Amino acid sequence: MFLGTHAPLLDDKGRLVLPAKFREGLAAGLVLTKGQERSIVVWPAAEFASYAERLNEASRSDAQVRAYLRVLFSGAFDEIPDRQGRITVPPALREYAGLHREVVVVGNGSTVEMWDAAAWNSYLATQEDAFSAISEEVVPGIL
Repeated sequence: MFLGTHAPLLDDKGRLVLPAKFREGLAAGLVLTKGQERSIVVWPAAEFASYAERLNEASRSDAQVRAYLRVLFSGAFDEIPDRQGRITVPPALREYAGLHREVVVVGNGSTVEMWDAAAWNSYLATQEDAFSAISEEVVPGIL
């Protein structure tokens, strides 16, 4: 499980050192995809394969399904971290998420998200006040 918030720097070649806590879970390979709110989602390769299998069960006669699959898969990149735990974030994804030097990497359970630091801080500021109020709606009966 991926937890916590980390602030690695993106180098001039678009490489990022994965937080040490995340390296073992991503060492076998990962997939980078576009995420919601202009983030990048980092999936363990096996988790992404499982997700892709479930997506392929959706009806391709539905235009929204086709659109989602096109955007997701066309913007996906597979990667294996190097010995120092570095990955290269492709230029297309850096542009999509507005990543420059300062990046925030957050654990999101079974995935990891990468955000531009300013975008993350802005997003978090708008969500924290509503966090406790929405818990009953998001996870009814559990909390």
